[in-house]
Amino acid sequence: MMKTIKALFIKHKELIMYVIFGVLTTLVNFFVFWLFTGILGEQLYLVNNAIAWVAGVVFAYVTNKLFVFESESWKLNVVAKEITGFFAARILSFGVEEGGMLLFISVLGFGEKSLQMFGFVITGQFLVKILLAVIVVILNYVFSKFLIFKKT
Repeated sequence: MMKTIKALFIKHKELIMYVIFGVLTTLVNFFVFWLFTGILGEQLYLVNNAIAWVAGVVFAYVTNKLFVFESESWKLNVVAKEITGFFAARILSFGVEEGGMLLFISVLGFGEKSLQMFGFVITGQFLVKILLAVIVVILNYVFSKFLIFKKT
């Protein structure tokens, strides 16, 4: 049984590590979004999301480089190329997230809705952010795997 689990982990290590660090990146992003929503207010949800995005992208670059795609080179030209591609791809997926938030919250009015679950109130903004996070994680994996940290 342990050999089977180990073999599966080895075979799918990159994807498993991406999911683990993707969840951690999402937690960093959500925490910073929640923190700044408390500081700046819900009206500035796009600003709060932008701040959360920066924190998440910095965390994601470091963890993706070291643990997911195991890019070992720290040569300036390699790191510069990776960072440029990483941030460019993340800006694209950030545009998808910001546009989605604008559409669902401001245009379609999902921001006024909320859901109560296990004694917690989850705002419509946060529900939209969760939905968009799934889309963004998939986009970011494709960009990272095939464009940024591709094996040469």
